[in-house]
Amino acid sequence: MKGPRVGAPPQALEGFLRKNGLTEDQLTERDGVLFAITEKPGRATAEVLAEAIPAIVRAFPWPKSQRWGSASISTESLRWVRPLSAIVALFDGQVVDCEVGGINAGRLTKGHRFHSSGEISVDGVDDYAAKLRAAHVIVDHAERQDLIRAKAAEAAAAAGLKLVEDEGLVIENAGLTEWPVPLLGRFDEQFLEVPPEVIQLTARTNQKYFVCEDAAGKLANAFVCTANIAAADGGAAIVAGNRKVLAARLSDARFFWEQDRKVRLEDQAKKLERITFHERLGSVADKVERVAKLARWLCEEGIVKADPADAELAARLCKADLVTEMVGEFPELQGLMGGYYARAEGLPDAVADAIRDHYKPVGQGDDVPTAR
Repeated sequence: MKGPRVGAPPQALEGFLRKNGLTEDQLTERDGVLFAITEKPGRATAEVLAEAIPAIVRAFPWPKSQRWGSASISTESLRWVRPLSAIVALFDGQVVDCEVGGINAGRLTKGHRFHSSGEISVDGVDDYAAKLRAAHVIVDHAERQDLIRAKAAEAAAAAGLKLVEDEGLVIENAGLTEWPVPLLGRFDEQFLEVPPEVIQLTARTNQKYFVCEDAAGKLANAFVCTANIAAADGGAAIVAGNRKVLAARLSDARFFWEQDRKVRLEDQAKKLERITFHERLGSVADKVERVAKLARWLCEEGIVKADPADAELAARLCKADLVTEMVGEFPELQGLMGGYYARAEGLPDAVADAIRDHYKPVGQGDDVPTAR
């Protein structure tokens, strides 16, 4: 470790020694610079792992974690993403002698909750994945993703439909399942009265379901759920249960859609007075007023060749959907729902499109608005 130069102030030398836990007789001079040379003998890898594994487990930064059992009374107890029940820790085929939260490391694990019974003894990395696969657990996350991607598309194709691709949902379902089995189900066609984006978001966000399109590219009354079991009835009971849950979610969405359309966007916009935009810039309604004046001015001055009245109207209504029931439930739909409500109200298409697109582009891969 490089230290201060020879002849440096005593405080610099003292600080270097104190920081590194050294004494002055451990220093060596090289070209007018002091160096500390320490020798630490190597240790057996198993010894190092025995210290590292408990430290890693205790410090692992899960976005969400939990405590469990009688020890959970103390905030200092072990936290993990799920209650920790066993640790398999092997090095060169031998168990690493370590312990975390009262759990000693070993070579025993378990397979699928329903498709396997009893414990599995792991000899090493070579047989770990194979033994778990025999117990209906696919270890490789990428393999589970590939399986979900392919089987979900196959399930949709078998019904004459096309799966709406959603890579994020593929990854999420792969993380939720050990033995993924995609299954296709149907929901009531009456729910298709609700905007397709609402249905897709409801299915995706609340239930982790994929949605499907028909041959014309329109949203179909079908979903694909990912079961974690190869059911004896082919998944009929699983699909029936998921259909009921989705129906409840879609009923809520349809209720929001119907209730919101009973209030004109002009009246919704008045509620923006209750929402603070910035303590020194007033409410969201104040911001909307400024944007509306600027929109008209840009058109009247000829800077933008668009109808001044339409531009001002779009600006005055563009934030109105922020106070709707639907956007309150699904903030991701802001702007989009405003466009739907404007069209349902009979406002000009140019106004509805402007409301729909005024947040765009949202991210690098999004479309950029083109209408004046």
